[in-house]
Amino acid sequence: MLKNLGVFVACTALLASCISAPEPIEEEKPVSSPAETRGSSKSLDDRAVALVQGTTSSESSTATGSSASASTASSDAVDTPPPAPGVMTPEEEAFLNNYLARLQYMVYYDEAAGIDAKSAKVAVNQANRYLLEKLGLSVVDFDQIEKNKKDQQAAYQAETGGSIDLIQYIAQKYNADVYVEVSFSSTTSASGGKYYATAQGSMKIYDTSTAQLLGSVAFQSPQVMSTSSSENAVANAVAASVWSAMPKMTDQTKMLVKNSMSRGIRYEVLIQKTPDSRQISTMRRALAKVVREVEQVSYSASETKLALYTFKSSDKIEDAIYDAADRSGMLDIYLLYSRGKVLTFNSGL
Repeated sequence: MLKNLGVFVACTALLASCISAPEPIEEEKPVSSPAETRGSSKSLDDRAVALVQGTTSSESSTATGSSASASTASSDAVDTPPPAPGVMTPEEEAFLNNYLARLQYMVYYDEAAGIDAKSAKVAVNQANRYLLEKLGLSVVDFDQIEKNKKDQQAAYQAETGGSIDLIQYIAQKYNADVYVEVSFSSTTSASGGKYYATAQGSMKIYDTSTAQLLGSVAFQSPQVMSTSSSENAVANAVAASVWSAMPKMTDQTKMLVKNSMSRGIRYEVLIQKTPDSRQISTMRRALAKVVREVEQVSYSASETKLALYTFKSSDKIEDAIYDAADRSGMLDIYLLYSRGKVLTFNSGL
């Protein structure tokens, strides 16, 4: 009986514990926000696409980066402002100093001044002698210029149509950076079988590309004597005055040219046969990336004129024109002729 009573107590205790124990509470799962749900869904979609296309997440990032780069490249197509005038890189500074040290001159006389031919030749030859002996530069001889004035008439008319002066044209043909025009007059006297003369005048300095007057240098000789003739006295006076003026002329030329080149060396580019103005616009944009500044001087279906400013040599400009022309669809462009810093192309259209 006691045994049965013990079993009954144990069962009663077990039943009581089952009745009093609370039901287990289910843990609440965090509710995902709509954005997280979309993000998760997009992530799963992206992974599914990647698996189908055989790309990884890193490749997908690369593709996104490439798209951004393409967008940046597209934005680069717009015109960018030119560098500030006078602000040069060390490379441009070195180029300019080297350019100024190698300036090429062409000296001639003012034909409108009524100067005697013999005296004019003396003046030009004396200036050339200084450039040769003191500066070691190549010069264009007086007789060469005279010969070219006769021989180059047909080419001069064909290439320029008379739009520039013949002397400027010859200076460009000889790749002169500046041409100097000498003008002078003389005064003579005689006494005791001796002849005296003085000469006074000026040297005008012109930019060969534009014919712009850069400056001038005045000169005057002391009184010079000759025992043979007044003609010799004049020749001696002219030679003395020109020789003494040359150092000042060359120094002033370097200063004037340097001041005029704050934007760079000016190149004039003529392109014949340009019926599509949009091609020229594309070409300008391409050139603006490799030179300091591009100006469109004129446009017509038959010819477009551009002015380029840069611290680069003419052969680099020719290369840049070909590259820019390729980008604008003028694949058959070619150089017709060049004179110094003037380059004339045919578009090939």
